Amino acid sequence: MVIDFHTHTFPDSIAAKTIKVLEGNADIKAFTDGTLQGLKESMDGFIDLSVILPVVTKTSQFATINRFAASLNEKERDVISFGGMHPDTSDYKAELREIKVLGLKGIKLHPAYQKTRIDDPAYMKIVDYASELGLIISVHAGIDIGLPDPVYCTPKHASALIREVKPEKLVLAHMGGWKLWDEVEECLVGGNVWFDTSFTHGYMGEHQMLSILRNHGADKILFGSDSPWSGQAESLKAFCRLPLTEEERESILWRNAAKLLKLE
Repeated sequence: MVIDFHTHTFPDSIAAKTIKVLEGNADIKAFTDGTLQGLKESMDGFIDLSVILPVVTKTSQFATINRFAASLNEKERDVISFGGMHPDTSDYKAELREIKVLGLKGIKLHPAYQKTRIDDPAYMKIVDYASELGLIISVHAGIDIGLPDPVYCTPKHASALIREVKPEKLVLAHMGGWKLWDEVEECLVGGNVWFDTSFTHGYMGEHQMLSILRNHGADKILFGSDSPWSGQAESLKAFCRLPLTEEERESILWRNAAKLLKLE
């Protein structure tokens, strides 16, 4: 079994336009057309379950995105969508309670798109209350390839949030901080935080991947691709080439995710 803990889709009506804009911003080529059907075709034969992480870029999107995520989860069996939160919300507790009532298992925060440092008090309050509700919190960490400066979630910023809030289900994407992996090793490795492997294939050296994985613990690493920005099949094949034990490989590919998602 393989669970991809980090994927994205867009509504069919805006997928083509959104993919084109984001490809231009990041100077990369998407691996799917950005639709749910495109993700499912990408999964075929490689991925058993994908976690979709929607990004709320303005507060007015909250209701639409989260109710759509809930309806998707009711209809689909091979994808699970999280909800999304924005740090500028006027009533974060009510919105997080609504996400919980909708049955969503977690939330996605994207400091770069939301232009807020992860250790900002607004995020700290959201993460603290989301943790109290038992929600998983997935955060874009490190440099964003399409919005490279400033960096709103460095490992040092994330470490400050972890010290203050002590969340139990915080997932820092891109092995803790995209292209800031020396700082990840310095500030985050060994801490009470999960990392996902998304968008590391072709960017992160095997030696550093293994160093972080082994020193942090394979029980706190989740396989992820960042589809459509990295191919699911390509990411899986690259991961499976790592010299891991069978126990480490199974933990990262699905057991850890199943535990977090309470599928077992």
